[in-house]
Amino acid sequence: MSELEKLTFLRSLSSLSRTLPYDETTESFIHSHTADIVHTLNMLVREEPQHSVFSPVLQEVFVTIADLSYQDVHLLFGSEDRVDLFSLIIKSMITLPSVKTLTHLQEIMPSGSYNSECLYRQMFQAFSEMLQSLVVKDPHLENLDTIFTHMDPWLQSVKDHERERAAASMTQVLKCLSRHLNLKLPLQFQRLGHLVALMALLCGDPLKEVAEEAAEGTHYLLHITLRLKYITQDKKNHQSWRRAMKTCRELELYNIKQFYSCPFKIAQVFEVFLNSNELCQFVMTTLDGLKNLKHPCTQQSAGELLITLVTNAESRFEKVPEIMGVICSRLSVISQPRVRHQVISTVSLFISRPKYTDIVIKHLLCHPVPYDRYLAEFWRTLEVELPSTTWILWRLLRKLQKCHNVPIQEKMAYVAVAATDALYEVFVGNRLQAATFRLFPQLLMTLLIQVHHSVGLTMSDVAIPHGLYTEQEVSSEVTPVCFAIQATKTLLLRTQCWQEFNIMEKHKGWTLLAGKDCHLQGISLLANALLERNHLLAHKVMYLLVPLLNRGNDKHKLTSAAFFVELLQSPVSRRLPSIYSVARLKDWLRHGNNLFKIVALKGLCYLIRHREMREDISSLLPCIIDLLCETDEKIVLLAIKIILQLVRTMDFPTLAAMMRTLFSLFGDVRPEVHHFSVTLFGACIKSVKHTDKKTIENQVLGSLVPLLLYTQDENYAVAEASRQVLTICAQFLKWKLPQEVYCKGPWYIHPSEVGTICKFFGKKCKGKVNILAQTLMFSKNAKLPIRRAAVLFVGLFSKYMDHNEVRMKGTDWIEDDLRDLLNDPEPSLRIVASQALFRVQKVEADPDPGQTVGGWRKLLCHLPT
Repeated sequence: MSELEKLTFLRSLSSLSRTLPYDETTESFIHSHTADIVHTLNMLVREEPQHSVFSPVLQEVFVTIADLSYQDVHLLFGSEDRVDLFSLIIKSMITLPSVKTLTHLQEIMPSGSYNSECLYRQMFQAFSEMLQSLVVKDPHLENLDTIFTHMDPWLQSVKDHERERAAASMTQVLKCLSRHLNLKLPLQFQRLGHLVALMALLCGDPLKEVAEEAAEGTHYLLHITLRLKYITQDKKNHQSWRRAMKTCRELELYNIKQFYSCPFKIAQVFEVFLNSNELCQFVMTTLDGLKNLKHPCTQQSAGELLITLVTNAESRFEKVPEIMGVICSRLSVISQPRVRHQVISTVSLFISRPKYTDIVIKHLLCHPVPYDRYLAEFWRTLEVELPSTTWILWRLLRKLQKCHNVPIQEKMAYVAVAATDALYEVFVGNRLQAATFRLFPQLLMTLLIQVHHSVGLTMSDVAIPHGLYTEQEVSSEVTPVCFAIQATKTLLLRTQCWQEFNIMEKHKGWTLLAGKDCHLQGISLLANALLERNHLLAHKVMYLLVPLLNRGNDKHKLTSAAFFVELLQSPVSRRLPSIYSVARLKDWLRHGNNLFKIVALKGLCYLIRHREMREDISSLLPCIIDLLCETDEKIVLLAIKIILQLVRTMDFPTLAAMMRTLFSLFGDVRPEVHHFSVTLFGACIKSVKHTDKKTIENQVLGSLVPLLLYTQDENYAVAEASRQVLTICAQFLKWKLPQEVYCKGPWYIHPSEVGTICKFFGKKCKGKVNILAQTLMFSKNAKLPIRRAAVLFVGLFSKYMDHNEVRMKGTDWIEDDLRDLLNDPEPSLRIVASQALFRVQKVEADPDPGQTVGGWRKLLCHLPT
């Protein structure tokens, strides 16, 4: 088809459109052939040379479509073919070379008398009139929505001339619509927020022509918006409408120049007219402007628009999670510090409102840890008004605390690790320092509990949300406990606990905290450091812990309990009601976990220093005495330590029963248990009242041999305690021990001294066979010095045996035990055993000294005188 034929066809269509109102047949003809017309127009546009302004066909297409549109025959709306035609027409116009390029080409290759710039102006005028024809009779704004949908990508084009052409086209559409505005319900325009934001960004465009066009278009858009919102407003809420109009007048935004010089004012005035959904559109579009790396001024305009809008409408947003998602994804592309500051301020505004705080925190915690420098910068530079700082820090803290109030799961919740890292970043910054001081007790205990939960875990033990680490793997060096420790360190430094921090460093407290078996030692070290260096903070922590000790899982309770009992050293602990101190410790004494028992006993050790609390603690004695039979050394030692303070207050039956238990601990393989059980045994003897001494005498006698033998123990403390208690026993029995008992050298070196001791005991004690039997039991002791002393004692003491007992019981059982020792691998013991065996055999072989004297007397009587 020739160009003339194409033009004839198009002009015929235009002529038909002008006759439609008078001829229904013609109208029916065009409507029945609309699909064919659209198809033909599509072919005509495609056949036109690209980037050409010299052919009148495309211009005639614009005129034809406009003529038909005025007669309500819309060739660009509806079916997919029509949408394709509309898209093709816009592309063919917008992508034309710039006027400067066209002029330059004409100068290089002159081919006629026509003026390319003039042709372009005619083409663009026809195109604009076509677009205007689409909205002249648009009472529901549906056509405007469609036009904007097609024009949207061109308004954001990176090519200046395309952006200018699109902005001018959109301005002409808005101008036409504002002049022929006849809106009726239902209004279908769904993209007002997006359009306002896009026009606002264009008002700050680096190209002056674009900014001027956008400013004019925004002026017309305001007129349309006023009418739109007046129709759709809540008729009962006239007050808000009047306020909105007053804002418009105050900002003088009916003046087009105001839009051009201060695009951020667009956010101020339009904000009052936009609903929550449109506000979200505005923010999302503005955030897209942050991606514009080619034009820094567009980023700057986006930052100003964003902070202005959110400042004025911060309470009316609904899609905050979506907004936060886009903001976080844009942080890395914002090149200007000022704009980054504005974006962070925007997030700060959201997070500072209680309505959005949890929503924002929840979203921010769903990012990979450790946080990248952009997210870390946000936490560190969080800007909120002073009343909100504590609230924000508290909500972040609660996110972590909630993870500790549930039973221990198979995997740690990811939010616990993320919240810990967030707290660390907050502490590193200087914005929430006052709130950090205010919440110090809660922050410290929560982080210490997090340390306990994190001990021994790797990131594979954390329930990481699916897809969170799609682009990178978690480093093996990153562990939950690292985050918890670094947050705790930073908390101490930020709250000026320098000395406490130094104590932890000096005594390897951080290593202790992170250790599986020494975590509570680290807790105790920190608690004592705080109590010593900052007793006011320590007391705040103590009062905080009073209601918290029974909350959470066992790790939560255990860390809290370990810290709490150390604070009981303070004199302030006397003010605590018994239900919060002694009664609580009593519950822990009965706990199935030995660590709770240890913590409870430590607490009692501290409380017992206060005399007024001893009576309450005395009521726990039966429970404490039962702990003497525990296998855990710490429990036994702490129990003995407490009993030593209360032994004088015990009734006699309890005292006697406890002495039997203590006697069973003599020779315990744990040296300290052995040492302190002997010491407590001596304290018990001293506590026996005169009226009860006869009852306890046999127990005291029964302890003499073990105590005597343990004076030879290789452990100096055990040997010394045995000598001291042996003295107490002698005083109880009103005996005066020979000085040889206190000889500190090994017995086998000084057998004569041992002989003196045996002689003393031979005179004082009855039932010498029982003494030998008791002594022989120690010949099987694990410690060589005890075995050697026992065998030596048996040999030397045997000569003081009662011969009646020898005749009745014999010495075979003694000799058998001694013969077994002749094969002992230790030479010194074999020699001592051989000597003892000889002495025992000699006792059995020798006649009774009493009978020998009687026989000599009878013999002398029969001799002649």
